[in-house]
Amino acid sequence: MGNLLKVLTCTDLEQGPNFFLDFENAQPTESEKEIYNQVNVVLKDAEGILEDLQSYRGAGHEIREAIQHPADEKLQEKAWGAVVPLVGKLKKFYEFSQRLEAALRGLLGALTSTPYSPTQHLEREQALAKQFAEILHFTLRFDELKMTNPAIQNDFSYYRRTLSRMRINNVPNKNLPIENTTDCLSTMASVCRVMLETPEYRSRFTNEETVSFCLRVMVGVIILYDHVHPVGAFAKTSKIDMKGCIKVLKDQPPNSVEGLLNALRYTTKHLNDETTSKQIKSMLQ
Repeated sequence: MGNLLKVLTCTDLEQGPNFFLDFENAQPTESEKEIYNQVNVVLKDAEGILEDLQSYRGAGHEIREAIQHPADEKLQEKAWGAVVPLVGKLKKFYEFSQRLEAALRGLLGALTSTPYSPTQHLEREQALAKQFAEILHFTLRFDELKMTNPAIQNDFSYYRRTLSRMRINNVPNKNLPIENTTDCLSTMASVCRVMLETPEYRSRFTNEETVSFCLRVMVGVIILYDHVHPVGAFAKTSKIDMKGCIKVLKDQPPNSVEGLLNALRYTTKHLNDETTSKQIKSMLQ
């Protein structure tokens, strides 16, 4: 999620955008194809990245042995030999995040360009909107896997301590139109909420995986909006109906959304601000 936040840096949004985003079947029109193909090259590697992350086991045993016996050169060499190839995997994750960041920059540029409003873009360019959703979906899945695997941070910390110099420099970001960008995020959140809470729309999903996808995208754009917008997603002036979004989440089977509710509780920026209503805080307790 951090790399997405780096890319995003507010005109009033018309209330209640009411259209169906076809997350299952949207295909690029001729005008979308150039950006779509550029993003698709990156997205096709996303599932493999998640599989690599899920299978990441770490070198915890070797590192513990090396730390407990600092004078044993063989154990030091063994730990180093175990960690180096794993850091190669971490580098692969990082390099993919940079590719994803560049793809997202181009995608958001297309979805926030004039003369259309963000709402018009999302409705007209559904294949690009779907790709934006797929990036959000991937990012939340990646963060969930990373947070539940402490070996990743432990391995990298050991590597940095041992090598003492490994600097990862951030690529400078080009500015995107702030107003259109926040409107794009709030529109996407509203569209997802409406599709999930409207029986006519929800019945058009052919499987429950699309419901989960839509829920994850809704939470993803809320988190981004909360970090990017000056007052965040929870204030009364927010363009996102937070009560409605939380209600949609709580209407799902509890086991299926607890991770998403936790993401709102712990990875947003403004939840605990004084401007956040007691009702919203209570809904997320």
